[in-house]
Amino acid sequence: MANTASAKKAVRKIAQRTAVNKSRKSRMRTFVRKVEDAIRAGDHTVALAALRQAEPEIVRAAQKGVLHKNTASRKVSRLASRVKTLQA
Repeated sequence: MANTASAKKAVRKIAQRTAVNKSRKSRMRTFVRKVEDAIRAGDHTVALAALRQAEPEIVRAAQKGVLHKNTASRKVSRLASRVKTLQA
């Protein structure tokens, strides 16, 4: 257990950051799930609209440190290529 005042404060800060990061990650996953559901349904226009909403959420998660930037880029790229295949 934390002994000093600064260590106790650090524990509080870590708990708060964890909650914020968990919320951001959950929000991002929700938007990604919407894209994947539209892809499974085979609806290109809905999938494209969902991707346009999901991309900024994924990038924002990377900027805030929830994801690595390369991971975010890979997720966006893979989703975009899957949406593109629906068009054909």
